[in-house]
Amino acid sequence: MSGEPGHSNHRDRLRKRFFEGGGAALGPHEFLEMLLFQADKRRDTKPVARALIDRFGGLAAVLRAGHGELTKVKGVGDAAAAAIMVVAEAASRLAREEAMDRPVLDSWDRVLAYLRVEMAHRTTESFRILFLDTKNRLIGDEEQQTGTVNHTPLYPREVIKSALDRGASAIIMVHNHPSGDPSPSRADISMTREVREIGKGLGIAVHDHVIVARGGHSSFRSLGLL
Repeated sequence: MSGEPGHSNHRDRLRKRFFEGGGAALGPHEFLEMLLFQADKRRDTKPVARALIDRFGGLAAVLRAGHGELTKVKGVGDAAAAAIMVVAEAASRLAREEAMDRPVLDSWDRVLAYLRVEMAHRTTESFRILFLDTKNRLIGDEEQQTGTVNHTPLYPREVIKSALDRGASAIIMVHNHPSGDPSPSRADISMTREVREIGKGLGIAVHDHVIVARGGHSSFRSLGLL
């Protein structure tokens, strides 16, 4: 079955549509089909692509899945998982480089795009800090903590200590909400204000706290919470 001409013709048609119309010409499962071609040169990859979409609920979630999650899907081995994970990592690096090639506050839309790519589809909460110098250029981007589905333990003094260790003049705090709702909680607001107050006494400014989720993002600065 793997050598049937029909599979080759189907792949040729997908490639032609992609070359002529770009990514918009393909549906999510077709995009995955093309990606999986690279891992399996002969087998029909359509059933595997559909199984991945069904399992994770969408293309973005497939691309953010880890090796262990991907290989639980029938037909996905190490080669297929690697192909998917490499694309996800490439997208993250591209978004990061586009966002960070000039002062962060001057390329805010690109920064948000990077943060959404990196964090919006995670299934557990994580907290990261962007460290900035006196000209608001990025000097560090560090994941501080990971937690559970709805909680990440974070200690305000440790956040400021990390900024001092990096020689940062300002920070932007970021975390995700796996629930899909980017609205800040009371605990988020309280913790952010505590970090800001500690930072004030040590010359570390808190420019913003951004929450990213599948449903969008929220900015403490824009909401008047900072």
